[in-house]
Amino acid sequence: MTLSIAAWDEKTGQLGAAIASSSISVASRCLHWRPRTGIALSQNITDPRLGQRMLSLLSDGVTVHDAMKATVTSTPYAAFRQLALIDVKGTTSLFTGDGVLGCFSSAQGKHCVAAGNLLDNNSVPAAMIESFEHSSGSFGLRVLNALKAGIDAGGEAGPVHSAGLLIGGELSWPLAELRIDWDDDPIGKMSAAWEVYEPQIDDYITRAIQPEEAPSYGVPGDL
Repeated sequence: MTLSIAAWDEKTGQLGAAIASSSISVASRCLHWRPRTGIALSQNITDPRLGQRMLSLLSDGVTVHDAMKATVTSTPYAAFRQLALIDVKGTTSLFTGDGVLGCFSSAQGKHCVAAGNLLDNNSVPAAMIESFEHSSGSFGLRVLNALKAGIDAGGEAGPVHSAGLLIGGELSWPLAELRIDWDDDPIGKMSAAWEVYEPQIDDYITRAIQPEEAPSYGVPGDL
């Protein structure tokens, strides 16, 4: 019930992921990020603990490949799971169990990984990888456009109702974390939110770190 992409940007060092599903609140259950560590995706009959386990192993110095292997072998229900992992060097790993639902597929590219289940067709993840590798613009926009490319390539077999986008850097909190849940056009609304938020990202960082230099909010009552 999910399609997703995770990526690393060599230029900025940022990690990012975008995800969409017919199920509600997909990002809160399936998208996991840890600063200066990586991004893990745990989807299809989801066990969020697996995403956290992969990131904990990375934090302990385990390689991406071994973190994936250890996570898969530690659960008796691996056949039901679809997992993806990327670290802060852009190294990726994938796992899809034999019991994953419907039409499923996955793909890896340069510093990016994509996966999906209950898809319209098995070319959807490859379309996301193709988009990310060849699109222009900011890193966050490229990740978001890759998710759109997956939808344009057929997306999920059923209607999509929730979507999430996360961009993380060196800070202990995400640079951006957008979620739209239970909507007829979650990706369209998430794109609109990104257009509003992206120009303000640096201002919010300044407000946190150097508030005396922070710009005003430009809202009524803000002097």
